[in-house]
Amino acid sequence: MLTPPQAGTRWDVIVVGAGHNGLTAGALLARAGLSTLVLERRDVVGGCCVTEEIAPGCRASTTSYIASMLRPEVIRELDLGSHGLRMVPCEPALQVALDGGEVVAAWNDPVRTAAEIERFSPADARSYLAADAELKALAARLQPLFLDLPPDTRATGLRGGRELLRLGRRLRGVRGRELEGLTTLLTGSLGQFIDSRFESRQAKALLLANNLYGKHGGPYQPGTLIGLAFHLLSGGEHAEQGFFGHVMGGMGAISGAIASAGRAAGMQIATGTQVARILVNGGRAAGVALTDGTEIAAGTVLSGADPKRTFLGLVEAAELPGDFRAAVGGIKMDGPCGKVNLVLDAEPQVHGMPADAGPGRRALFTLPPDLAVADACYDHAKRGELAGADQLFIDCVVASAVDASLAPPGRHIMTCFVQYLPYRLAEGTWDGRRDELGDRVLARIGEFAPNVPAAVVARQVLTPLDLEREYGLTEGNIFHGDIAPDQLFHMRPVPGWARYATPVPGLYLCGAGAHPGGGVTGAPGYNAARRVLADLRRERRRPLAPGRGTRRHGLGMAQPQWPPGARTALARGDGQEPAGDPPHAVPPGAPPARHTTREAGP
Repeated sequence: MLTPPQAGTRWDVIVVGAGHNGLTAGALLARAGLSTLVLERRDVVGGCCVTEEIAPGCRASTTSYIASMLRPEVIRELDLGSHGLRMVPCEPALQVALDGGEVVAAWNDPVRTAAEIERFSPADARSYLAADAELKALAARLQPLFLDLPPDTRATGLRGGRELLRLGRRLRGVRGRELEGLTTLLTGSLGQFIDSRFESRQAKALLLANNLYGKHGGPYQPGTLIGLAFHLLSGGEHAEQGFFGHVMGGMGAISGAIASAGRAAGMQIATGTQVARILVNGGRAAGVALTDGTEIAAGTVLSGADPKRTFLGLVEAAELPGDFRAAVGGIKMDGPCGKVNLVLDAEPQVHGMPADAGPGRRALFTLPPDLAVADACYDHAKRGELAGADQLFIDCVVASAVDASLAPPGRHIMTCFVQYLPYRLAEGTWDGRRDELGDRVLARIGEFAPNVPAAVVARQVLTPLDLEREYGLTEGNIFHGDIAPDQLFHMRPVPGWARYATPVPGLYLCGAGAHPGGGVTGAPGYNAARRVLADLRRERRRPLAPGRGTRRHGLGMAQPQWPPGARTALARGDGQEPAGDPPHAVPPGAPPARHTTREAGP
């Protein structure tokens, strides 16, 4: 809870939301010497990266559930290992359970995966190795853009030229077939890619199961192939391509380690504290107002909430350009997924699971429908319909198989990610149909692991509406906006505002709605912190008007004390300061910011 000293302090930085990105930004800014307060509506930090008790003594990763793309820069700079973070690579990385009692694994060694596929099709085994190498090479080309400041597409003149040169340097060396491959990767359909290269249903199921979950679009829709590239970006402490990891203690251990690192640097966190408004004074962010009426002043505000919640809910309409608000309103969210978390009194017995399968193999299985059925399932969701049990796409993780700390003896924790689901039902309400969803999920799992339905001793069903209510995800979208080519990179969250700054000077976006998007990466928070620090440096270097005297940092505050290396490590992106624009540059067509003599705050 917020303490009186916290409420009465004028902070250098306030972060709205203690999701893992908000915590990352806050921790890095605190390390750079800025007084930083993180405010969280819920009683637990982590946002959707949490471990929560769903039955006495039984803890589950209730929302996000596997670590795949957590940036090594975040792990290293915050030294998360010293704050208790431990990840164990998933081995296999994933596996599918199919009709007829077949279980097919994708191992971390592609050659071993090819041998698995060869049982069904030698041609598919060769195609798998070729596709794996091709996709990894293309993902490696995209990787540097992950932590880059997106180009300022509204820049003109010399600055516009510098932006093009900066982007060109990143794509230097892309030639011929690579350019064709990148174009296909960004615009192509997953289904077409799979059908054109593979013949066996087993190989097709394995590729479908490795796609990005929670993304809009059936597998035959354009723009769905990019999901394969996301999972081939590097992650983990050693920046391994295609990394998947079980987090010991559940996903909340990631957020807990980041929070611990932040607190060690002086960051303060107040839970159970809901922000009602972001305050704007004279055209500049000035702090926040809580639901109880308390106002807390700050020179800089970062929002880890999604763009719609931030700009259509927390900022007064009069403070934002009308076209900006309209663009934010058009961001695609609308589901399309949910979660069912189970406590079982017996470990799932999956048909076809090898008798000698170790804990790592018994810890996960995916139930992907055929490509055409998955496409039909998404069509149902588009119409507001709940698909039948046999059409649902379900990803199951039995985390307690590799982490006994999550449950007492005799209990097993199983989390089930479910897609595709509508946010708005055509018939009925989610409150009235929540149990129906849970029943359909159990019915489908029971076809592959018959002992599971009778083994359930506790069940938590999270519909898209529950994700919105409980975790603050507008329309239940786990990525704060769909992962699609028209909502990525320089288009995220909206064109002209992809560089973390916003139309309100002093207000930044640091959550998954900013570049590079969703997933437990820490990248949006990391990038936003660097942008803030770069802007503060430019503020200090800005010449003063004659007779104005000495520029102060904030309103009567001392200059922040920068730890050795912090200014270079955090304020630089690709070995240099984020390029080009002055702080809070305004795209053409937007009204000019209303600056005041009080603007010198951080």
